[in-house]
Amino acid sequence: MEEQLASLQQDLATLLPQAQTLEELEKIRIDFLGKKGKLSKILASMGKLPPDDRPRMGALANEIKTQLQTNLEARKTALEDAALAAQLAAETLDVTMPGPYIPIGRVHPLQATIDRILDIFVGMGYTVVHGPEIETEYYNFEALNTPEDHPARDMQDTLYLENGYLIRTQTSSVQVRYMEEHAPPFRIVHAGRVVRRDTVDATHSPVFHQVEILAASENGISFADLKGTLNTFITQLLGERETRFRPSYFPFTEPSAEMDVKFGDRWLEIFGCGMVDPNVFKAVGYDPEKVTGFAAGFGVERLAMVLHEIDDIRNFYNSDLRFLRQF
Repeated sequence: MEEQLASLQQDLATLLPQAQTLEELEKIRIDFLGKKGKLSKILASMGKLPPDDRPRMGALANEIKTQLQTNLEARKTALEDAALAAQLAAETLDVTMPGPYIPIGRVHPLQATIDRILDIFVGMGYTVVHGPEIETEYYNFEALNTPEDHPARDMQDTLYLENGYLIRTQTSSVQVRYMEEHAPPFRIVHAGRVVRRDTVDATHSPVFHQVEILAASENGISFADLKGTLNTFITQLLGERETRFRPSYFPFTEPSAEMDVKFGDRWLEIFGCGMVDPNVFKAVGYDPEKVTGFAAGFGVERLAMVLHEIDDIRNFYNSDLRFLRQF
């Protein structure tokens, strides 16, 4: 037995340096010190020894076992230290090296225009509101006093979805949703994307953006308030400009008008506007005998083209970096 224990100690000393991973070392430990390991098999024959030899061999076996455990633990510590050193070497960062080049982003010219417009209206006391792009016919048309036979409801203009839904053709639907949940007085502004069936060319796109404002009160809002608001907005956005209002027609305003702004020797239509039609107030539960208000809206793309002297609306959507880097 003494020879077997010595041989066991020598075998472990030979195998330990060969263990290069903690998994390999664990297999060696189980092979030597496990319940069915080599040491256990040797100790199982202890009962066959003469009684006088058992104390000495027992002490020797315990000494050998302790030595085996010490050697295994030392090898485990060495492997863990080596693994940690390798990890640290692999993850070491040279803080003196320059970082990767990341180009500075730019705000898209359309978003920059929207931000500038909203800032002006917020400065005039308006609250920014939001609404869904997927709408029902009620909010997109009916509540806005648009009869079923109105041309705007034709399939050529509106993209209809399943189950009576559609992609909104105007941001005016947000006004109805807001009025259903809020009582006057208020002044709100909304900017968002709308979709209409249209042929793409230099000045038309089926996807574009609108800004809508709405003011309502029981204290008597007049068309003069509307004109003053729009003229103030144009002055803050474009500077002093000559403007004019022309009679027009919109289902949800009465009277209705279009506001033109003069650029050089030509007039450009900017706003569609008017006093809110009493039928719209009735649809949201307001008393049109008490509540008055005005609404106005315009296309962001047209204004952005004027501000940045862009001659093709498609440039906004082509994602051409040569174009976008100018802003």
